[in-house]
Amino acid sequence: MDWKILLDLLVSILLVATIGYAVMLNQRLTQLRKNRDDLAKIIVSFNEATVRAESSIPKLRKAAEDAGQSLQERVEKAQSLRDDLAFMIERADTMANRLENAVRSARTEVRPGAAGAKEAAPRVGGPSGSERPAQASRAATVAAAAAASEVDVDERSEAERELLRALQSMR
Repeated sequence: MDWKILLDLLVSILLVATIGYAVMLNQRLTQLRKNRDDLAKIIVSFNEATVRAESSIPKLRKAAEDAGQSLQERVEKAQSLRDDLAFMIERADTMANRLENAVRSARTEVRPGAAGAKEAAPRVGGPSGSERPAQASRAATVAAAAAASEVDVDERSEAERELLRALQSMR
């Protein structure tokens, strides 16, 4: 065999390999172009989304500021109501202590009178007769507490008036 034929055969094998490689390269370039178009579409949509996001940021800031101001107003109102309630509880506690002291003092004043009332009360047989002195003692206690609370009614109404004025001035 002649070395020319061998050389031609080698060149033709290399040419076939080069053609196969060129076909494969062409397919990959086609895919790359297709992917490049898809990538360009993705980049355009990403840019549009970025522009929309940037334009909505000031709106979100404004909404957050409005919500913050509204929340702050509610917190301030709640704090003033809390203070008012604390004041009312303090006043109610003071009034309850005064009423309790008035009832205690009325009971101590009624007890010596209740002993005299028991002795002076006629005893009638049966359970109803034995209950009459106790009922008289209770009635005297209630009457004394009512008399003591009548004194507190003027003070309480004045305190209520002060509280109402304070509440109205807060509005």
